Amino acid sequence: MMYTLKQANTYIEENRERVIADYRNDYHAMAPIGWINDPNGFIYYKGEYHLFYQYYPYKAVWGPMHWGHSKSKDLVNWETVPVALAPDQSYDKDGCFSGTAIEKDGKLYLMYTGHIEGETEEDIRQVQCIAVSSDGINFEKVEQNPVITEADLPENAKPQDFRDPKVVKKGDFYYSLIASKKEDGGGQILLYKSKDLLDWEFVSVMLNGEIDEGPMWECPDIFELDGKDVLLFSVEGLPKKENNFLNTHSVLAIVGEMDWEKGIFHKETVEELDYGLDFYAPQTIEDDKNRRIMISWMQMWGRNIPTETEQHGWAGSMTLPRELFTQNNHVYQRPVAEIKNYYTNKQSYKTIKLSDETKAFEELSAEVSAIELVLDVKAGKRFDLEVRSNQVEKTLVSYDCETSFLELNRIDSGIELVGNEEEHVYKRSVYCEPENNKIELEIFLDRASIEVFANHGKYTLTSTIYPTQKADHIKIIAEGEIEVDRLDKWDIEV
Repeated sequence: MMYTLKQANTYIEENRERVIADYRNDYHAMAPIGWINDPNGFIYYKGEYHLFYQYYPYKAVWGPMHWGHSKSKDLVNWETVPVALAPDQSYDKDGCFSGTAIEKDGKLYLMYTGHIEGETEEDIRQVQCIAVSSDGINFEKVEQNPVITEADLPENAKPQDFRDPKVVKKGDFYYSLIASKKEDGGGQILLYKSKDLLDWEFVSVMLNGEIDEGPMWECPDIFELDGKDVLLFSVEGLPKKENNFLNTHSVLAIVGEMDWEKGIFHKETVEELDYGLDFYAPQTIEDDKNRRIMISWMQMWGRNIPTETEQHGWAGSMTLPRELFTQNNHVYQRPVAEIKNYYTNKQSYKTIKLSDETKAFEELSAEVSAIELVLDVKAGKRFDLEVRSNQVEKTLVSYDCETSFLELNRIDSGIELVGNEEEHVYKRSVYCEPENNKIELEIFLDRASIEVFANHGKYTLTSTIYPTQKADHIKIIAEGEIEVDRLDKWDIEV
């Protein structure tokens, strides 16, 4: 069956009011109905932010991929516009998979992967394609498609796993980074170049995966930041390493140096990018303010999604967009400043000394909210911060002052979320040293999510949560002496 844009847009218009909105986030990008995953084609174009995404409008499960499309003037308030791509050609008949956008001569070009199923897994093919728009809304696929095929693959690259092109411009050339699976196992990033986005030539294996770096890489992204080159990619099945890579899929941030002449990336540091339970396939842009902004799918493969199992008619949300910085070869993430324009109902507390006691903030209510918390931990043993809590449910942000581990735990958050991991993963932690004896937290709560930024965004922990009843209480439990320097809470109203 071939899908069409008209069919998709008509279906959305006729059915979008039927979704159950209980868990729909207020200030995160989402589709009106159906399933979404990876962000695609994220770009600042003609004065607006455009965000495309992997999309199956007809059910709240993954299906033949379309490109859904939203736009925003400020990265917070998103407007749904018509679906941009449908799998309607022989070279993308089973899915318009992930890719990126770039502006050329005032037009918007999308480069994406066409997915073609066969009789067997061996017969699957993935090819790279281009679509063009002069208004940023209506796209035409070019007649030269597919523009990169298995004929353009180097040795030791599987034609079945060759996807997610990221296009960047350097000098006179456009470069495309494409994720690939090696014939003998493991991931690699292939580099291609073109003068016109249509005629491509293979340059190099830009980065070659080691055997312990996962069987397949996805969604590569590269950018220069604070004098360093940063490569992001997502990895399926990265082996667990202490308290890193506990989810089935992980995101790596590699800081190093890119040699564009030779087409080789020299890596210096490798780190996990987010230490929560739901963060995958990030994509970044540079906007008109020269900021490097990242957005990611706020979900994890292989887990139950309550809005699908409870038949709410939709599944998936993006993270809050984040501004990126680097310091000492480490990537910092800060919530975009624009979110503060939607803060309202501020409540503040200062200098609360707790000694082996519990403090319930009875007059505070935080459901769709931002919380800033500064804690002095030098004489403490541990603190537990309960958010989105009621009589029986709570989401826990904890800090062990003796080991310096910050932890996010959703075991009691609401509907149980279970994945394909060998052991049930319901909490994640990261080593986070105090700065001047203090731990500073910024926490963003929405109907079905929590995002924790620790110590000015040095680490983030992102997760979905699904409380079953109203959950808006806040409580701090102190072991030893913990001083709350400051607690500020705002509601977020979009």
